[in-house]
Amino acid sequence: MHIDWAALGSVFGVSLIVTVALVALFTLGILGLSKRESATAQGGSAALAATGAYACFAACAAAVAYGIYLIVA
Repeated sequence: MHIDWAALGSVFGVSLIVTVALVALFTLGILGLSKRESATAQGGSAALAATGAYACFAACAAAVAYGIYLIVA
């Protein structure tokens, strides 16, 4: 049995980068929802914050769906 260490390291690196990116994107969505609530409490418009938050969550869902597609296909 031969282990291709370069390929294993490449898979580890890509999965680490994608995981960090997804966590950052989800965090931006949470921050957008937080800004929406604070803007609503102050009587301002929260449409931009809500739209950004929902876009972040949609991008996270799309990335997870693509990952599941790659596993299944």
